[in-house]
Amino acid sequence: MNNIDIQSLYGLKYNPFLPDIPKEAIYSLPGSESFELRISSMAAQGGFALITGDPGLGKSKTLHKIACNLARIPDLAVGVMQRPQSRLGDFYRELGELFNVALSPANRYGGFKILRERWINHCQSTLFKPVLLIDEAQHVSDECLTELRILQSHQFDSQNLLFTVLCGDNRLPERFRSPDLLPLGSRIGPRLVLEPLSPEQLQNYLHFALDQAGNSQLMSDELIRTLASHVANNLRVLNHMAAELLNAASIKELPRIDESLFFQLFSPSRSQPDRNRKVNMQ
Repeated sequence: MNNIDIQSLYGLKYNPFLPDIPKEAIYSLPGSESFELRISSMAAQGGFALITGDPGLGKSKTLHKIACNLARIPDLAVGVMQRPQSRLGDFYRELGELFNVALSPANRYGGFKILRERWINHCQSTLFKPVLLIDEAQHVSDECLTELRILQSHQFDSQNLLFTVLCGDNRLPERFRSPDLLPLGSRIGPRLVLEPLSPEQLQNYLHFALDQAGNSQLMSDELIRTLASHVANNLRVLNHMAAELLNAASIKELPRIDESLFFQLFSPSRSQPDRNRKVNMQ
């Protein structure tokens, strides 16, 4: 059943367990609200900030929420890097596109000067530093990270021309301890380290997601507790399992999703009849 049918059947404004939820429905993870406030204030002074954590804990959604908050600041230029794994030439080219500067990879020094001039003009006219958001930043090469540090440093490192938020998995902090990247690591200001969520926190997330989507009674309390305790404390796993439950319930046209459907879908004994059948056929 497609999403439109699911939404109609259960009175949902959108599917709360898919990635493309509305920006106003993004959940604030524990500890992220104070970090988001610090990020908004950092737009006036620039520098570096860092979001890290294991896969599936909500790093990208947190960065998405930050991008939405920054977009509300009038005249603030915000660029979101789409290809963090680029080599230096393409890295410069994408920076140029993000900040409306035509750059030639063959003239890297010229690109360096033009970018910095654009950022200096932005700082002077708006009193804000341009912002660069990089998701999956663990894939950015040491060369590009070093170039970025030098690009945004001005007047013997007394001023920042850019505010960069790096978001990636736990390989990033380790890389910043290496000799090549230690100068950048020492410049990172606000840091948000996302931790696995407890079952109680995951239950809070489910209540929030269902309420925002328009049907707070879609799942029974027993199912919410069961689901939150069987996802290895991982938000992405929780959403995958909840989406599968919602799809299965819509196919059966169930009025509400409860524990019985969970055990039908995810019980270890579910696939046992199929295995027994294969053995008998052999």
